[in-house]
Amino acid sequence: MSAVLIRGGTVVNADRAFRADVLCREGRIAAVAEGLDTPADATVVEAGGQYVMPGGIDPHTHMQLPFMGTVTMDDFFTGTAAGLAGGTTTIIDFVIPDPQESILDAYKKWRGWAEKSASDYSFHVAITWWSEQVRQDMGTLVQQEGINSFKHFMAYKNAIMCDDETLVNSFKRALELGAMPTVHAENGELVFLLQQEVAARGITGPEGHPLSRPPMVEAEAANRAIAIADVLGVPIYVVHVSCAESAEALARARARGQRVYGEVLAGHLVLDDSVYRHPDFATAAAHVMSPPFRPKGHQEMLWRGLQSGNLHTTATDHCTFCAAQKAAGRDDFARIPNGCGGVEERLAVIWDAGVNSGRLTPSEFVAITSANTAKLFNIYPQKGSVSVGADADLVVWDPTGSKTISAQTQFSKGDFNIFEGRTVRGVPSHTVSQGELVFVQGDLQAVRGKGRYIKRPAFGPDFAAVQQRARTLQPTAVAR
Repeated sequence: MSAVLIRGGTVVNADRAFRADVLCREGRIAAVAEGLDTPADATVVEAGGQYVMPGGIDPHTHMQLPFMGTVTMDDFFTGTAAGLAGGTTTIIDFVIPDPQESILDAYKKWRGWAEKSASDYSFHVAITWWSEQVRQDMGTLVQQEGINSFKHFMAYKNAIMCDDETLVNSFKRALELGAMPTVHAENGELVFLLQQEVAARGITGPEGHPLSRPPMVEAEAANRAIAIADVLGVPIYVVHVSCAESAEALARARARGQRVYGEVLAGHLVLDDSVYRHPDFATAAAHVMSPPFRPKGHQEMLWRGLQSGNLHTTATDHCTFCAAQKAAGRDDFARIPNGCGGVEERLAVIWDAGVNSGRLTPSEFVAITSANTAKLFNIYPQKGSVSVGADADLVVWDPTGSKTISAQTQFSKGDFNIFEGRTVRGVPSHTVSQGELVFVQGDLQAVRGKGRYIKRPAFGPDFAAVQQRARTLQPTAVAR
């Protein structure tokens, strides 16, 4: 394996930016300093006027997902390859067992599917039911397989929805193991009821989707999950926070000293619910995902959450369905497969809307697109850092480069792009994965099966004890 020398750029980490060359050798960063000599076997990338940043980590993707009677268009090769084209070098996908399915069997199935990945990958494992066997298998996943996060769907009644008993048991077990519970916060009972009521009013098109999932449906579930976590003394990570009410719930909990972390999708930062009223069914249906895109005012609250540190990571929930698949819900919005793309566009969209607008500094951008995820899921500084010894997963970022996003030019296999027609300034010129150039000025050189499974260690043997001590030190509320 030859070396790669990135010369003359500005290194940007979450804590600082500085001029330096970066030498990659044998899959790791070997040196970060000004004026590095050029090894004889090195491929040189001239990065003058560009930033050298950690490759993006997308903590929320669904590649090759069987869902709502169909399977996503992007598998683990095409999806991770598209990510590399956009500067994302690691994904954390989801193992989602069917109710009563062994979580270990489901994990092994997903690991098999993921062997074709072009980039590094890891998994959250969803808890969709509860038994003593599930409890034991969670231990096996943490201690032997490097899983340190478990997902809980509070939505999708009659499918994968967790009831409160499952939440409580799983959260408690996660605390014992040093793992992080994560939640999809929507009240599934309310969604089920509202879907029926909206349909009874004769609203069957995609415009009914956001009506059946208003912000308070998300906020109720977020508050409930946060309360359960608070009682048990376990940290919690809330995925795809989409509305002001949920963002405020996280901010209140954090102000009390609770360890609560929040994720925002790139789409929720720049798109609003007008997409569901598009006169073309295919276009409107293409935007159906949960939680849905919100009225425009919610976007500013999400940006402020990222700026204030009350929201921590950005993701995509990449889950691509084509028009033919979405057409399953032509006469019933509740049957439209939920999911949109974005793994390829996330970094450029957030840079353009965040850094170019002045909302974010380049270092803050690195924090919310890679470093915070690496820290929260315990793979920092192996990932999320341009530093000696870290994995050589890097993106060379051209802040003056631009492109117009289109499904016609994307690498993802979906036939629609929710950012269609958006011109962004700030794009990757090169992506380095495992120390090798995989994207060079528009030329994608992804290799099927090159990606590695990344184990994420538990948070240490004293994790539960520390959380318990913190819980006992919380001030007692005084009745007035």
